[in-house]
Amino acid sequence: MPDRISTLAPFRHPTFRTIWIASLASNFGSLIQAVGAAWMMTSITDSEDMVALVQASTALPIMLFSLIAGALADNVNRRTLMLTAQFFMLTVSLTLTVFAYLDLLTPWLLLTFTFLLGCGVALNNPAWQASVGDMVPREVLPAAVTINSVGFNITRSVGPAIGGAIVAAAGAAAAFAANSMSYFALIYALIRWKPESRDNALPRETLLRALSAGLGYVVMSPNILNVLFRGLVFGLSASAVLALLPIVARDLVSGGPLTYGIMLGAFGVGAIAGAMANSRLREKLTSESIVRLSFLGFAASAAIIGLSSSTALTAIVLLVPGACWVLALSLFNTTVQLSTPRWVVARALSFYQTATFGGIAGGSWVWGILSDTFGVSIALTLSSLVMLLGAVIGMRLPLPQFSDANLDPLNRFNVPLLSLDLQPRSGPIVSLVDYTIADEDVPEFLALMSQRRRIRIRDGARQWALMRDLEHPEIWTETYHTATWADYVRHNQRRTQADAEAWDAIRSLHRGEEGPRVHRMIERQAIPPSDDIFHKSPPDLHH
Repeated sequence: MPDRISTLAPFRHPTFRTIWIASLASNFGSLIQAVGAAWMMTSITDSEDMVALVQASTALPIMLFSLIAGALADNVNRRTLMLTAQFFMLTVSLTLTVFAYLDLLTPWLLLTFTFLLGCGVALNNPAWQASVGDMVPREVLPAAVTINSVGFNITRSVGPAIGGAIVAAAGAAAAFAANSMSYFALIYALIRWKPESRDNALPRETLLRALSAGLGYVVMSPNILNVLFRGLVFGLSASAVLALLPIVARDLVSGGPLTYGIMLGAFGVGAIAGAMANSRLREKLTSESIVRLSFLGFAASAAIIGLSSSTALTAIVLLVPGACWVLALSLFNTTVQLSTPRWVVARALSFYQTATFGGIAGGSWVWGILSDTFGVSIALTLSSLVMLLGAVIGMRLPLPQFSDANLDPLNRFNVPLLSLDLQPRSGPIVSLVDYTIADEDVPEFLALMSQRRRIRIRDGARQWALMRDLEHPEIWTETYHTATWADYVRHNQRRTQADAEAWDAIRSLHRGEEGPRVHRMIERQAIPPSDDIFHKSPPDLHH
């Protein structure tokens, strides 16, 4: 049995360590800002729906724009993308601070600013999370994802309390100013970071084609689809606790901004405890067991918080959902990263974020409406029932264990020498591969080709088909299309070490002295335009 990787192992890698520390400062500012925004909303409106929308307005842009950000992160310099996001959020935060000091904020204007900050987070997150796999080795990646959660929740355990104290002492504008200052450390760390360049002779994919390739990979990857669905349900149900916590602090326990900050701090302390226990729990329990316990822990906690009128009891209970939050989300994140090769990892993570934060945004809005209509206690009780349903779903759609498949590039493909002078944009390209298969091997061959179809489509092929020669039934032809020559090359370069087993098994069934014969063709339209056929006079055949 391999040695357990320490949770602190990622700190042995200087780049990860430096950016993690800088992110700590940035996270402090973000949480202080979140407390200021949530509490300011309670002071400028009596609508519980509007209070819950503060969290929704931060999560909504992550749902809306993560896919675009993921496609960008897989096709442009990730460091540049993160710096762009940080400077954007700095500008928005400074503007918010000015508006708050001048007493110009309205509920909808405050939601607009929090939405814009969420746009910056949406742009930054896929690039940052995909970069973690470039900063640490694969075997350290689960620990790195966990330690990222630890960092965020260290700030969550202290930041909200500090934010509450700042709001109570100097107002929400001071909290917004503190957030503005927090961006500088991360900007400085990113400027100093010099990541290895990713050389690629192929032209960059267009945004739409990159999105299509990412979607194709996710759709043809059952494990990732499972994680996306479970993340959606978790975000939808678990969002109730954080979205309604300002109302719990104000109404159920009759507290102020400092009380709200302390409650968020308790949630953060629980999250740190969950993160530190993550490695040991993974040794003893399956991923599905941990996620199912997280749903159940949230359900019990939400029900108790909805009935409690004691600040101390509520704060103690919040330790449990804090731990459950980080355990579930870090497992979802790590499962996606370990199930995805580097060429598409940012896009896969962006689909995961879209599902999870879409659930959080939608859930925050729904629980806010229910709280406005029936009261916060009823809303929390109803959310606990949805969390129980999330645990039951795991019986039919269990979370997969971490993949140990080798997703490094196979690097067997050599770009063929062509007689035609093709450009990267030339196409469409039609590929045909001929196999000679004995009758007794046909059932095994068909099973392997079914697997190959999934891999082909997952890696960007279209119109895949398998044909059998009617005159020579031992001959089978696999055919697929790619839009351009560049797409054909990309498709073949995306093959991973884990795919080699299926490839080699198919080749072993081929009968013949040489390997399967490959035909590469460019599609051309040989039929003249319709007006050439129907609108020109027929030739005079008598002359």
